[in-house]
Amino acid sequence: MQQNAVEQMLTQRSSPAHPPTLPRLHVARERFLIALAVLLPLFAAAIAIALAWSDSFHPRDLALLIVLYLLTGLGTSVGFHRLFTHRSFKTSRPLKIGLGILGSMAAQGPVLQWAATHRRHHEVADSAGDPHTPHPGGDHGEGGAIRGLFHAHLGWMFSAQEGANPDRYIPDLLADEDVRWLHRTFPIWVAVGLAVPFLAGLALTGTWAGALAGLLWGGLVRVFLLQHATFSVNSICHSFGPRRFQTGDASRNVWWLSLITFGEGWHNNHHAFPNSARFGLMRGEADLGGWLIGALERMGWAWDVVRVSPHRLSQRRVDRPAE
Repeated sequence: MQQNAVEQMLTQRSSPAHPPTLPRLHVARERFLIALAVLLPLFAAAIAIALAWSDSFHPRDLALLIVLYLLTGLGTSVGFHRLFTHRSFKTSRPLKIGLGILGSMAAQGPVLQWAATHRRHHEVADSAGDPHTPHPGGDHGEGGAIRGLFHAHLGWMFSAQEGANPDRYIPDLLADEDVRWLHRTFPIWVAVGLAVPFLAGLALTGTWAGALAGLLWGGLVRVFLLQHATFSVNSICHSFGPRRFQTGDASRNVWWLSLITFGEGWHNNHHAFPNSARFGLMRGEADLGGWLIGALERMGWAWDVVRVSPHRLSQRRVDRPAE
């Protein structure tokens, strides 16, 4: 199969004129905003558990949570990850923008920063320079493993003094006016992601209490759950689980995590074939994101979908079944 355009770009952009990282200019402000984005949903989740325990919970709150989790989770996996970062398929401008908006509503960072960080992760996965590996050098033993998991899950966002250089990793996205607009308007879409369940709760109940319940469950609790599902791919999927394919990193497949991350849990599959539109590469591997891309293709809304041939799959397997 022809080398993907993203891989070609990384090869061509390896000159000293485009160093892999750049200093973060406003570290204190960024850390405050990250803490707010992480701790506020955590606090809201604690309140939600207390309210549910006291029977102050309605099925409509769960429905809002599930619907918005699905939409914003697919926006992250299909939009931010497979479309923008890995160019696994092409789609129309309205659908591209729509997926970008849904991914932004997940509140996991603006698209250009998200994509640049992830492309750097693939370039140096589980080695020096990986933004969120759970295997930092020189930290051994049980305590080191726990610290590594925390770093990969969450700590890296607070400890990093440098960010991935966008000129090196995402020149294609920097040249895309729509993606730059999505990046600039990121705070608006995070606010929309909170306003939608608030207004839905108000419309469904006609009360401010119903509106606040919608904001709590469909907004903040949904952000909390999706955040930590995504963070778990960085930590758990580089620490536990089987490896189907030979890769130069510690990526693993975690089947149960794939169920709540729309296929992202097939992480060893993904690291073996980063540009594949499907992460669940074998029969029975649930991959809702890949299924959605397939459905869009059948409807004519997605094209140039990147697939991996059975021959390439067989060549890379390290767990070949007995013949």
